[in-house]
Amino acid sequence: MATDTEHRHIAIVGAGFAGIGLAIKFREAGFDDLVILERADDLGGTWQANTYPGCACDVPSHLYSYSFAPNPEWSRTYGRQEEILEYIRSVAVTHDVVRHIRYSAEMLDARWDDAESLWRVSTVTGDFTADFVISATGVFSEAKYPSLRGLETFQGKAFHSLHWDHEHDLTGERVAVIGTGASAVQFVPEIQPKVGALTLFQRSAPWIVPRMDRRTLGLERQLLRRVPLAGKAIRGSFYTLIEGFGLIGFVDKRFRHPYELLGKWQLRRQVRDPHLRKALTPDYMIGCKRAIFSDTYLPALDRDNVEVVTDGIAEVRAHSVVTRGGVEIPVDTIIYGTGFEPVSEAFGRFTGRGGVTIAELYEKRPQSYLGSALSGFPNFFFTLGPFGAAGNQSAIYMIESQIAYIVDALKTMRAEGARRVEVRPEAQEAFLDEMQERSRSTVWLTGGCHSYYQTPDGHNAGLYPNWSFEYRSRTSRFDASSYEVSA
Repeated sequence: MATDTEHRHIAIVGAGFAGIGLAIKFREAGFDDLVILERADDLGGTWQANTYPGCACDVPSHLYSYSFAPNPEWSRTYGRQEEILEYIRSVAVTHDVVRHIRYSAEMLDARWDDAESLWRVSTVTGDFTADFVISATGVFSEAKYPSLRGLETFQGKAFHSLHWDHEHDLTGERVAVIGTGASAVQFVPEIQPKVGALTLFQRSAPWIVPRMDRRTLGLERQLLRRVPLAGKAIRGSFYTLIEGFGLIGFVDKRFRHPYELLGKWQLRRQVRDPHLRKALTPDYMIGCKRAIFSDTYLPALDRDNVEVVTDGIAEVRAHSVVTRGGVEIPVDTIIYGTGFEPVSEAFGRFTGRGGVTIAELYEKRPQSYLGSALSGFPNFFFTLGPFGAAGNQSAIYMIESQIAYIVDALKTMRAEGARRVEVRPEAQEAFLDEMQERSRSTVWLTGGCHSYYQTPDGHNAGLYPNWSFEYRSRTSRFDASSYEVSA
């Protein structure tokens, strides 16, 4: 190893919730030789990247925040993008981890050097080596675009919700929205009043359930400032409510009926037109795809300037979209609400032993150990890896469980004087077998739909098929017996 090559003990990729949280807990554990690589010019991850109108979280703010950094000042039940981003910034500043971030330093490649037992990392700003690499890149970082005939011939404006064009004025325009994912459900009500005509191309209707969002009262915020236990109680109640969705996901699909009745009541109450109501009625079990909380989406579709098209798109022309039924719809702007790629582009940039990337392994099947480690990738951990995300809990809860596990792994190695750690193949295989066996009868696989919850061949794409508190128990301490730990 060249003496003039910069070397770091820990390199974290991504400065979102996971990356900032990791840096905070590493520093508390006495690990200060670390760097956070961030490709953007600001921290915040998905909350820095997504700025579309109406962008907000679908988990209540008191739960979608660090347990060690409660915020009594949330202005709404569900945080908006600007407020969540400001929260992450304030936590990073308070815990003095901003100095570890390298902005506009996109990671190009990270390769394990087996002879030297270290990682060789290349970025747009230079190269360095590291003892440990931790991916905190998140699961919703790359925009997914539809494959449509003639798309390249369109002469109007077109953009994805992840890359919203705030300079483009939609006032009076004929706008086509393609896709009905969570982002579209949020931005459609925001743009509907200003556009001339809005055509929503819906492939399948999402389940919409009441959000019940509201502004918090000054008296509430004052109480939370003075009585921290009140904030913990609110957090606990939201945790219990959301954890209950596991009853549908992996306990028994019959638990879905109350939730489906709630969704159908919402639809009947908010959409007057019976034909539109029929088009907006899902034809699969709730929970098979991501259910969406909204009080404004359905009313926005029941307006004179909105048309919901379920016929499918045959082709895109220079100034129009043509349905499969042959109807040509004039369009000035196309907005893609088609979600995100299930596999992060960054997964193709991590190369383990034998020259294999994470993306190549994922193509065979989603794999990890506890959603945090991967066989064949020594001294490597990640957050929200396959089977490390839950369909029935806040991502922050799962991330904090993984942070505790990863930090304890490095503390264990420090105590034992070890330099290298890698999960045993047999431990990973046993974990994956357990995940697939528990997934067989879940609503994600048997609910009558296809979504990013599933792989193309119909297997679980990476959701943890058990309670989040059970996952936290499993990750509360580093289980060194499942790893090869060596000097």
